[in-house]
Amino acid sequence: MQNRITELFRVKYPIIQAGMVWASGWKLASAVSNAGGLGLIGAGSMYPEVLREHIRKCKRVTNKPFGVNVPMLYPEIDKIFKIIVEEGVKIVFTSAGNPKTWSSYLKDNGITVVHVVSSLKFALKAQEAGVNAIVAEGFEAGGHNGRDETTTFVLIPMVKEKIHIPIIAAGGIATGAGMLAAMVLGADGVQIGSRFVASEEASSHSSFKEEVVKAKEGDTQLTLKELTPVRLLKNKFYLEVQAAYDRDASFEELKSLLGRGRAKNGMFEGDLEEGELEIGQVSSIIHEIKPAKQIVEEIMCQYRDCLTLFCTGK
Repeated sequence: MQNRITELFRVKYPIIQAGMVWASGWKLASAVSNAGGLGLIGAGSMYPEVLREHIRKCKRVTNKPFGVNVPMLYPEIDKIFKIIVEEGVKIVFTSAGNPKTWSSYLKDNGITVVHVVSSLKFALKAQEAGVNAIVAEGFEAGGHNGRDETTTFVLIPMVKEKIHIPIIAAGGIATGAGMLAAMVLGADGVQIGSRFVASEEASSHSSFKEEVVKAKEGDTQLTLKELTPVRLLKNKFYLEVQAAYDRDASFEELKSLLGRGRAKNGMFEGDLEEGELEIGQVSSIIHEIKPAKQIVEEIMCQYRDCLTLFCTGK
């Protein structure tokens, strides 16, 4: 399968594994890349030297392209990008910041740059900043999200109308049928997060993975917009957040309630009550933890079957 995304990243399939905090280490990234997609190491939960270690381990077990996802709110961002350049990583996905700040530096070092956006306004700014592609992410997605609550299948055609660089759809996609639907609407590829959280190679805690596959419709909610919007599984911490809203808690009170380290406690250490459990709405159709290779193969098989049905009606 060849299109603008497979050519840009030199991969077999236009499937990108999202660089999720506490889930996307070298094991998952290399497994997805070896299966024909593009694996991403999630730098958002890593100190600089930990990231260097993950990059080096990834290079030992795959000769396929892989990348690093970098939230630009990271406090040691200069060290992170310096390590990425030193280690010869050729693909970087940035998010949560102004793409103008680092895109030129990365591109000058031979790196393909992709920026994650949640609206047409930010897609246009990213294109103007010179990125090679964008990820247009709807509010169905897990983790940190856009404030506008624009769904993926509204966002993609809106962005397609105005953007000429390649578009990767994200948010609410976990199957080949979802992949085909996103591409019919104008996407050149898909970025998938939640489905890969429920993989054997994801570094997230096994208890969190089990909660993901047990999730039903309505078990996630976008919240904490005053701080930074995040989609969470409903647990004790989530209920405490809702109680705070019910009593009209201040910004400072919400910030204090969130505290530090909740995402690590929940997703990496398995504290299902007090931890922050970030996952997308699509978790309700994820029912089994599987190897990443099998996930990629199943998505592509279903994609081809759905495409045949779409084109022939049988």
